[in-house]
Amino acid sequence: MLINLHSHLEGRVRPATAAELDPRGGDAREWADALRLDAPGDLTAYLAKVAASYPLFARLDAIERIAREAVEDAAAAGGDYLELRFGPATHAGGLGILEVIRAAVRGMRAASAASGMPSGLVVAALRHHPAEVNDEVARAAARLAGEGVVGFDLAGDEALHPELSVHRDAFAIARAAGLGLTCHAAEAGPASAAREAVELLGVTRIGHGVHIVDDPEVLRWASDSGVVVETCPTSNWYTGGVALIAAHPAPRLRDAGVRLVLGDDNPVQTGVELAEERALLQTRFGWTAEQLGELDRVSIDAAFLHPHEHDDLLGRLAVEAGSSRSTPTADGRGPTHP
Repeated sequence: MLINLHSHLEGRVRPATAAELDPRGGDAREWADALRLDAPGDLTAYLAKVAASYPLFARLDAIERIAREAVEDAAAAGGDYLELRFGPATHAGGLGILEVIRAAVRGMRAASAASGMPSGLVVAALRHHPAEVNDEVARAAARLAGEGVVGFDLAGDEALHPELSVHRDAFAIARAAGLGLTCHAAEAGPASAAREAVELLGVTRIGHGVHIVDDPEVLRWASDSGVVVETCPTSNWYTGGVALIAAHPAPRLRDAGVRLVLGDDNPVQTGVELAEERALLQTRFGWTAEQLGELDRVSIDAAFLHPHEHDDLLGRLAVEAGSSRSTPTADGRGPTHP
């Protein structure tokens, strides 16, 4: 199955749409170059490339369109469920955080209704924003809990803004509204950042978490606690989280008993979507059909799904009986991984 639990709306803008929305002009080829990463670097450089899309989110109708197309594209690629991350405060300006979130939800709901693929919005607070802004983001997300918003996240440059305690109030607001909680952690920061996110913010999922394996004690804790790690191998290579794809910690996390799910993070920037990431688990890391089936079961369990959607995906998984829906990467769309 293709259950995508870590994908950013800002990283799914079609270059052709970018060209149409760009008030300064430009064509799709220029926008493809502007959005696509040339080579691995570090998280700061990676996020700067993602930020190239920010001017395109200046209107509510543009946000709605980008969100609709993101879900359409995931469904067309064979997706079974998509959670989209979105940092609304970056795009609010004079629009208002609540209205920005509503616009994204409208687009996602329209595409899900048309395609039949469920989707949910994970609203992201950002590390570099003041606590009062992130509290406002959390309150807006809480107002739309059950109306398309399914989760709350903390994203941004962990290397430059490692402090988590200032965001406790925002997560408390989201938790009280019944939203699922996740946090980017141990991506550019140390292993301990993942445990801190769980203990300070109450999250049940960790975005990326590549450095958890650096500390044996934290690795044991991650296994024992049942925390879920959202792994995005190709993206972690582009951010410098791993030097080589072959050195990615996903197999070590799995072997240590850590619960893993999969995401494609920012597929326009990396050129790699979820099916290719799933194929990578097989071709590079040697995951068996049984291990992929376990990935699917954990993904359904960890997803911020409505109960009926959860039951539907479980039923479909049972019908598939662990059969793989991976798509080979022989078409050359993805990068060559060292």
